Amino acid sequence: MRIGIDIMGGDYAPEGIMLGSILAFKELTPDIRLVLIGNEDSIRAICQREKIDPSGFEIVPTTEVIEMGDHPSKAFSQKPNSSITVGFNMLHKNEIDGFASAGSTGAMLVGCMYTIKAIEGIMRPCIMSPLPQEHGGYSYILDVGINSDCRPDVLYQYGILGKIYAESVAGIKNPRVALLNIGSEEEKGNLITKATYELMKNTQDFNFIGNIEANEIFNDKADVIIADGFTGNVMLKEAEAFYSLIKRRNRSDEFFDKFNFELYGGTPVLGINSTVMIGHGISGPVAIKNMILHTKDVIEAKVSQKIKEALK
Repeated sequence: MRIGIDIMGGDYAPEGIMLGSILAFKELTPDIRLVLIGNEDSIRAICQREKIDPSGFEIVPTTEVIEMGDHPSKAFSQKPNSSITVGFNMLHKNEIDGFASAGSTGAMLVGCMYTIKAIEGIMRPCIMSPLPQEHGGYSYILDVGINSDCRPDVLYQYGILGKIYAESVAGIKNPRVALLNIGSEEEKGNLITKATYELMKNTQDFNFIGNIEANEIFNDKADVIIADGFTGNVMLKEAEAFYSLIKRRNRSDEFFDKFNFELYGGTPVLGINSTVMIGHGISGPVAIKNMILHTKDVIEAKVSQKIKEALK
């Protein structure tokens, strides 16, 4: 297995990304090769300082960086030797099995849609995030940011994507799929959620259990929670805000500690023809390490292949 890592992406690049890659390298088995894509001088200098033999990695030198403030699609085409563009080209050519970056989310999505492309039959790819449950374990919410507005058939398809991820990566048998709404009753919600409920309620494609309200998402009622990207993103960032508030007050709680994004590192883009992991721009070494380990798990689970099979 070969995992490509964007060494130049993120607020703490290349230092934080390299240190995270080194942490992951120490935990991975020898058959997993980390492909470091970025400034070669920086990569070798950090390896030397940390007393790590750079020959343990494969280094792909690049000379350009897509900055957070760059226009995503323009930068992707105008900076062909950037770490993100090179990484996606390698993924497209099957020179790596997965690609992980904490760089520009916009540029990563451009790469997903125009280089790797959506799986045939997928209307809109999405990204998901784990949500800790009060009594242990996690549920998974999608979409959390790619598609602010969604049609009912797109949300229905998210139910299939969430089911496949929960089964193949999280190991949940027959995961319970719920629709995030403002009430549990079938007739509650706006036009989109009510129409989506009609599509989902008699489905054989996944185990639909009905609506779920926001005050129920941490009580182990559902394994997969479906929402449009606007609602899901607001939900996720509010959870992150509560974690920050608790930490600023010097409180420690085993449950709330699970809201620390560093524990997950990154989120996969579901519905595309390969494995792409997007990390938080403020990711430090621990978050990067966990993003790389998560990338390995998604590759091994063959999520993209299982989605293709489900759509046949």
